Amino acid sequence: MRHVLFRLEKDRYALPLAAIREVVVAPTTWTRVPRSPRAMKGVMNLRGRVVPVVDLRELLEVGPAAGAGQARVMLLDRGRRELGLLIGEVDGIETLEKVGPPAPKASAAVKGLARLGALPVTVLDPDALDATVARAFTTK
Repeated sequence: MRHVLFRLEKDRYALPLAAIREVVVAPTTWTRVPRSPRAMKGVMNLRGRVVPVVDLRELLEVGPAAGAGQARVMLLDRGRRELGLLIGEVDGIETLEKVGPPAPKASAAVKGLARLGALPVTVLDPDALDATVARAFTTK
């Protein structure tokens, strides 16, 4: 299955290509949403559509961004609803054949681990990721 590979700092992650609508450059300023979860970066205007954007680092609890590298917003294809994920750089599209089980303490959004050559890649489940975002909004 083909996956979009991207980075959060030095770690590599992947999401199925079919789950991604597009990737855009992150805006320099965000419109904050009052009383939103900590992972919620804010909303952005994308060609006249209001798109909520979640910081994937915060959502997966991998910590805040260390560097000031170029950020991107990856839009998940969730039907009629928009959801943006703030990520680092996109590495490309690759075919990942074997996806092993996730680490014991991994987030519920992690589907498993794969290898791309010698590099480990954490494969995320878009449906579980969407559910994790929904849970973040319902719990305080």
